[in-house]
Amino acid sequence: MSTYILFFVLAFLLVFGVPIALCLGIASMAVLLFVDGAPPLNLLSRSVVTGVDSFPLVAVPLFILAGDLMQKGGLSKRIIGFTASLVGHIRASLTYINVLASMFFAAISGSAPATVAAIGSNLIPEMKKEGYPKDFSAALTASAGIIGVLIPPSIPFIIYGVTAEVSIGKLFLAGVVPGVFLGLIFMVLARVMSRKFLLNENKKESFSAQKVIYSFRESFWALLIPVIILGGIYGGIFTPTEAGAVAVLYSAICGLFIYKDIKIGDFKEILIKSSLTASTVLVLVVFSTAFGRIITIEQIPSQLAEIMLSLSDNPIVILLFVNALLLVVGMFMETISSIIILTPILLPVMVTLGVDPILFGVIMTVNLAIGFCTPPLGVNIFVASQISNTPIETISKRIIPFVISMLMVLMLVTFVPSFSLALPNLIN
Repeated sequence: MSTYILFFVLAFLLVFGVPIALCLGIASMAVLLFVDGAPPLNLLSRSVVTGVDSFPLVAVPLFILAGDLMQKGGLSKRIIGFTASLVGHIRASLTYINVLASMFFAAISGSAPATVAAIGSNLIPEMKKEGYPKDFSAALTASAGIIGVLIPPSIPFIIYGVTAEVSIGKLFLAGVVPGVFLGLIFMVLARVMSRKFLLNENKKESFSAQKVIYSFRESFWALLIPVIILGGIYGGIFTPTEAGAVAVLYSAICGLFIYKDIKIGDFKEILIKSSLTASTVLVLVVFSTAFGRIITIEQIPSQLAEIMLSLSDNPIVILLFVNALLLVVGMFMETISSIIILTPILLPVMVTLGVDPILFGVIMTVNLAIGFCTPPLGVNIFVASQISNTPIETISKRIIPFVISMLMVLMLVTFVPSFSLALPNLIN
């Protein structure tokens, strides 16, 4: 009975557009109030306090603030300049620059929409000048943006790590190979697709080692950030949470004193923007704790496991079913919300099948990241649409080949565990 009330209230509120955090809180309260034998109502208040009292969770607002400081401080512009010096002499170079710059910025922001906004605002206008159609440029930028949630530091990985109580450091490592591999596929695919657009492409300058050295010097402090963050985490110097604090301090120093693109007066705007983004995430986490406890008390994961195992005892079939479920959820729900709601439900099922919790974190994140590029939610498409002034429907058609390549990588992650786990196992 309580299971039906929990999910009926949740679905009812979602249909009417109630914010997801409130949906989770109200659905949890409905069970506590109206189901006989349910835990006392103060479980909700205790869960709220417990949910926010998490040291690893502090990394989320810190990395969000660091990303905003880096974007405002001109680091994305310098990263693009450095990648241009490396591949700017190659035909269709702007496609490579777009993906490479997204990969670099992914290691700074940890957010897919932030990556699209930072790289797209600089590169989409440049690609238009070179003769690339706006819808192609927007589709490539939106696709490359999902690398932002795979290459560490990744905010979805942090949320999954907190929710599933697994190592965030191992999750970061597990996302590196899929993220880099996806970037390489995007570059090859974009090069093939761009052949017919470049009949009138401007003649490229020859490669210049001097230009690379100069650009490297200009962007050195920006390129050093991933080295400091990841080197510090895996060198045992600081935890992922402490790495967020280091990233904030470092990016503020770079913006203020090295590149001087940030003024003291800009901090108010940056802090307000970061606070709004972080508060949205943290409120979700707070109310999801009570939701997760009720799910556990009602033994919903074990019930779901029994249902799935009754349908098939073949792990491949069940994994395909879970992937299909997550892909559909990703089309309609925001990534962090989906992770918070579905992890306590699906993870016990995956563990029963012998799936490593770290691997399932990557599987879930890749699935939901594809939702950034698929309507109707498609946050990356919306951002790219605004930057390029191109209809969402047009970008959605052009992005189909990129989505197919994402699905190929998803199958690799799902059915070749070493593809994701080799690096964390090696470091461990």
